[in-house]
Amino acid sequence: MKSLSAKSAVVSFIVLMGFWYLMSGFFDITHSIMGVISVGIVMAINYKLKRHSYFEGETDIINDLRLLYVPYYFGWLLVQIVISGVHVAKILLSPSLPIETSVLKFKVNFPNPHCKMILGNSITLTPGTLTVDIQGDEFIVHAISPASFEGIASDKMPQQVLKLFTNEMYPVVSDFEVLHSREELS
Repeated sequence: MKSLSAKSAVVSFIVLMGFWYLMSGFFDITHSIMGVISVGIVMAINYKLKRHSYFEGETDIINDLRLLYVPYYFGWLLVQIVISGVHVAKILLSPSLPIETSVLKFKVNFPNPHCKMILGNSITLTPGTLTVDIQGDEFIVHAISPASFEGIASDKMPQQVLKLFTNEMYPVVSDFEVLHSREELS
């Protein structure tokens, strides 16, 4: 059973209240009180879930995260989403429809499981790529074209995820393979 910190509770409350205000659009006292009650209920329900470890090496992510780097990462990811979206739009609007789908298989060396989760979600959020499976340190990703997985192959996206947790930089991606046929997947 892992311990939860006060820092984690405060950050969770602030983020959930921010989401409440963003979704409701009301800032008056009545809606704010309803928000505090709703956030309190959600946090109480999730308290028991957050106390248990569901996989090896799991810790309280707030204690591991470099909070000052998070806004930079979200900005960087947003730019990558836009760039990839334009790339996919060019493919789809091209009369020849130059789709070269591939399945990528690679391993990562991250300090904790949260890095893998963030990388998998970041890959899926980026148009043209989809995280199909994560088994231990091995990722399987589907890509619509070679340009779609360039950030993974060059280790750029995994390095950005690593920066969320540490100042120490080292190569993250290894054993990178591009598979094109069903037979190569087996």
